[in-house]
Amino acid sequence: MVLRSSLKNCLQLSCILRTPKADFRNTTSGGLIVQSVSNDVYQNLAVEDWIHDHMNLENRQVLFLWRNSPAVVIGRHQNPWRECTLRLLRQKKIKLARRRSGGGTVYHDLGNINLTFFTTRKKYERMENLKLVVKALKSLRPQLDVHVTDRYDILLDRHYKISGTAAKLGRTTAYHHCTLLCNADKFVLSAVLKSPYKGLKSNATPSVPASVKNLFEEDPSLTCEMLLDAIAEEYATQHQVDHHITVINPADETVLPGINNKTKELQTWEWVYGKTPKFSVNTCFDMVYKDSVLDVKVDMDVKHGRIEVCNIDLPEQWLPPALCSELVKSLTGSKFCPNETTTLATTLLRVCPQDDELQSRWNLLCENLITLM
Repeated sequence: MVLRSSLKNCLQLSCILRTPKADFRNTTSGGLIVQSVSNDVYQNLAVEDWIHDHMNLENRQVLFLWRNSPAVVIGRHQNPWRECTLRLLRQKKIKLARRRSGGGTVYHDLGNINLTFFTTRKKYERMENLKLVVKALKSLRPQLDVHVTDRYDILLDRHYKISGTAAKLGRTTAYHHCTLLCNADKFVLSAVLKSPYKGLKSNATPSVPASVKNLFEEDPSLTCEMLLDAIAEEYATQHQVDHHITVINPADETVLPGINNKTKELQTWEWVYGKTPKFSVNTCFDMVYKDSVLDVKVDMDVKHGRIEVCNIDLPEQWLPPALCSELVKSLTGSKFCPNETTTLATTLLRVCPQDDELQSRWNLLCENLITLM
């Protein structure tokens, strides 16, 4: 029986984490099954980076098990404005993270299991990893209709996607990670994984929509702990390693030196948004002011998450031309971000003439611009 990540594990954590860091990093043979005690998406993605960058994988393989509190995770080359409803993420306090692997956007919560398989680049084989997951599921519930597709997804009942996959191939090491939908909130998943933004043109990698289903809908008697144990046991059997799960704390620098800097980097605006491939916004919106409907055209080029070119076409004399020019000038070079745009608009408003109608028009324009972000 695989040692579970239970209260007992947590009580033993201090002993486990006192293992000399050289042993954790550089054991030269065998396999290792590691489980995170953290549900923070940035910490867990940092563990992936740390293992990839620091562990000697020449004669060993590592399976990393982890779960996150609500988060949307985009691929390295994706555009968050195109992939999700950022306003809803902010409202629901759902974290947005950019991982270092490719692939599409996924929604994580505690009803979702994440698995990362680490090997040398030569031994990298994601089809075998996914077959391992399917075999573990079948060992628990032989009646489950699950199989791996040529696109490296796992389907339930030949139609519903329960696992997506992505990978990072380094010069000598590689990892393949996948999700497993157990009991995720499908209402939130479907609400956040769509873009409301219009007129956005980008060469960023788009996600491919799919019908999804939770495993627990098929069999409510399953639990995440059962699935984690079954996958760990199958991994141990296939790789002929001890079934023991090593529990780690992704904030512990004594075991993972430099990990906190990796975590901080993954949270920065420059990484999450600034790594977005160049894109443009060419759109029109209607502003309702008093009894009139005004047509406004906006054209922006955004590079590294910052507005590189900005044009706002307003009805003639609706705002003083000098004020509109000042807005365009201020936006150019700024982050394509509601907080920064709000700050800029508020600052410019202070130098406006103290005219109530002018300020109302200004606020209306800025509120509409922010909806594009």
